[in-house]
Amino acid sequence: MDNTLKQIQAQVYKPIDFEISDFTIETESKEYDACRFVLNGLKIISRSAKITPKKGGQFVTFWKRKGNGPIAPFHETDAFDFYVVNLRTDDKLGQFVFPKSVLIKKGIISTDKKEGKRAFRVYPPWDTANNKQAERTQKWQLDYFYKIGTTTDFEKVKLLYRYDNS
Repeated sequence: MDNTLKQIQAQVYKPIDFEISDFTIETESKEYDACRFVLNGLKIISRSAKITPKKGGQFVTFWKRKGNGPIAPFHETDAFDFYVVNLRTDDKLGQFVFPKSVLIKKGIISTDKKEGKRAFRVYPPWDTANNKQAERTQKWQLDYFYKIGTTTDFEKVKLLYRYDNS
């Protein structure tokens, strides 16, 4: 488990009695701290986002591979409930908790009608969205974000992790 996830476990999950089990590292995307785990019965795919020098927001991968085949976007039939993205910028730490249903609606997860994405950008509140598309993306994404620190909103965390497969 990487240091950021350990910190989230200590500062967020433990105080609200969320327990990580069945933790598995995904070796192919280890530069994004790729892992899967179960959190209080919910199946989680987790990554850490990366700051890129030329664009706003942070970049994160979101793909799978079957055997030795090419990489592919996740599909709505894949067995997980949430995709969480951990972000760290200097002294700021936060986490996006995206329900699978939202990522399907946003075209990030593949369906039989539309191919999803293999990576995308996330925009925490401390990043400035530098164009209209980025502003629209940041606007919907912030509904699924919480900041981690001395003022972590634990009630929001509990709401974000509420299972909703609508």
